[in-house]
Amino acid sequence: MNRHLLSVSDLSPGEIAAVLDRSETADLAPCLAGRGVALVFEFPSARTRNAAEMAVVDLGGHPVAIRGEEIGFDVRESVEDVARTLGCYHALVAARVAEHATLERMAAALDGAGGRVPVVNLLSDLEHPTEALGDLLTMRQCLGSLEGRRVAFVGDANNVCRSLVTGCVALGAAITVASPPGYQLAADFLATTRAAGGVVEVTDDPAAAVGGVDVVYTDVWVSMADKDAAAAKKAAFAGFTVDETLVDRAAPSGIVLHCLPAHRGEEITDGVLEGPRSRVWVQATNRRHSMRGLFSFLVESARSAR
Repeated sequence: MNRHLLSVSDLSPGEIAAVLDRSETADLAPCLAGRGVALVFEFPSARTRNAAEMAVVDLGGHPVAIRGEEIGFDVRESVEDVARTLGCYHALVAARVAEHATLERMAAALDGAGGRVPVVNLLSDLEHPTEALGDLLTMRQCLGSLEGRRVAFVGDANNVCRSLVTGCVALGAAITVASPPGYQLAADFLATTRAAGGVVEVTDDPAAAVGGVDVVYTDVWVSMADKDAAAAKKAAFAGFTVDETLVDRAAPSGIVLHCLPAHRGEEITDGVLEGPRSRVWVQATNRRHSMRGLFSFLVESARSAR
């Protein structure tokens, strides 16, 4: 069976550390030399597409970016047929999709085909694992280690938040998620994470969440899939802006992260985004490096499984 990356939880804590180590290795073997990687985007992408394409180039491969309308999942042909077709040409298939089930169907189709082609989640409605790996790399570089560190996520407990929580818990960090009622982490996700030993707290008080933390993290309130609910979400999140007053409650050495794109003046102020605590542009740069480490790990895992 192929080694896919649909969720951060598909990697053990040791494997996450190994991916991050590879991400900081400048002379990784060109494991994709002469090979292609399919990058499918049902939604627009800036950082993820650029990071993925350059990571493939870093590993000697050829990235092929494909828009969702070019393949037409379940319209032009089935998800399964698309996945098996791409598997005929590429060493990896990575996709940004509207529904997580699409990735699961792609992975199942490629497993059934008997080849060694991993599927990578470049964002779904449930998770954004490649973002989380770049975030973890940034935190490890800035803090030295995540073990015993405290992280606060302020905003919508969305796909980015779920992946971040899973990654932080895996590497020994405690995390508090501050969201208004109706936008908090699901009870089943919390129960599963805590049962595995994770220290995860939820609150509707951003000020309490960020007190003394090492990392303050936020994301947009209104994502690509939420445009119709924009007015309601902005009203619900009043008081959840990461501003200078809120950030001052973090530890003196605390840093600020944002996965971008940012809606300046909504979930974060311009002064914080461009301020001395911000590591947002380091974080964006690390998307390429963490993607390179992940692709290298998956390709070499596929080879060793043959």
